Amino acid sequence: MDTILSILNQSLREAIAPSTAAVVIAVIGLNIHFGFTGLLNMGQAGFMLIGAYGFAISIIEGLPLVVAIVVGLGGALLFALVLGIPTLKLRGDYLAIVTISAAEIVRFVGRLSALEDFTGGALGLRGSRYQGPFLDLSFLPDTSWTLSPFNYRDTFDGSGVVRGLAGLLFIGLVVAAVLLVRRFRGAPAATSGARWGRVGAVVGLSLLALLAIFFVFPITYQNNVAQGWWVRLVAWTLVGLCTLLAALLVRSPWGRLLRGIREDEDAIRSLGKNVFAIKMQALIIGGSFGALGGIVYVLPSTVQADSMGRALTFFAYTALLIGGAATIFGPVLGTVIFYGGRVLLRETANAYVPSSIMSDQQTETFSLIVVGVVLMLLVIFRPQGILGDKRELRINV
Repeated sequence: MDTILSILNQSLREAIAPSTAAVVIAVIGLNIHFGFTGLLNMGQAGFMLIGAYGFAISIIEGLPLVVAIVVGLGGALLFALVLGIPTLKLRGDYLAIVTISAAEIVRFVGRLSALEDFTGGALGLRGSRYQGPFLDLSFLPDTSWTLSPFNYRDTFDGSGVVRGLAGLLFIGLVVAAVLLVRRFRGAPAATSGARWGRVGAVVGLSLLALLAIFFVFPITYQNNVAQGWWVRLVAWTLVGLCTLLAALLVRSPWGRLLRGIREDEDAIRSLGKNVFAIKMQALIIGGSFGALGGIVYVLPSTVQADSMGRALTFFAYTALLIGGAATIFGPVLGTVIFYGGRVLLRETANAYVPSSIMSDQQTETFSLIVVGVVLMLLVIFRPQGILGDKRELRINV
């Protein structure tokens, strides 16, 4: 039992890691590209890497934190313009080819020894060189803290029954939130007040689920270190703000145009709308989310080109398909499940499969193989993902 609880604890730690939150932000941008607009962007990792390099190099060169963030986002804007101008008037597969190639070009440029003074070359830029201004913003005390302070240890002498009941409550709350979201998707149009009331209900159930899981698995970190609570607080706050911003965007008249372009761009063009301009706007906005995700991704670690290669883009697509494309909460749910589930598979294999059969390095590969198989089954039997709708899969490329 202790082994199982330890595995679940490690899976939870990965699910709330700053890197997971960073990928959630990037997946929100990818959702605007692919889910809502039908743009086959296969280079979201390139946007992340440009944002990370722009931010880190600006800090190292002595620019203020806010300016460094603007530089990172501005780099994504220029990157989107360079990619979009020659491709967005063509079929969608051209954009896919160009974006995956451009992302690889960015990665190889970052590895160039000739640019080592700026990008760090293959070794990258150490986090200690640019983390200072961000960590200095922390208002948290320089101590460690446990999430949550009130946990199973405080009730009935840490009884296993209490942990089991809290775990069941967590599962029930998650299922209820998922069912509520899916029910809302099939419900008739509601007033603005009723719609936000539904969103509040989902958020409330999600918060209760978080309280339940942290009651079972209290997690302790230092507050003001690179891997501490401060960076987690900022990262997940940004996830909430980006989710809200994406919801407002896609529910606006502009968001309805995105859906129209995805389903039949010729019909939107016949209405006198500039399809090219709308696609470019979507590419820039989604790429900016990617750049912001890249900035958050490197806050607790280093800027290393290979850490944001094409595999990260495929991970982002996997997370999007698991949660459900063209949904508001799909990127969050899918990314948490993907990263938490991958660690769960890896640690389970490490614990129960003898090293003579599978080494630690092989268990990492094994976890990715299992995730790939699950993704294929998901595409076959539920292509819309957990929260998605089959009607949202009509993409005109």
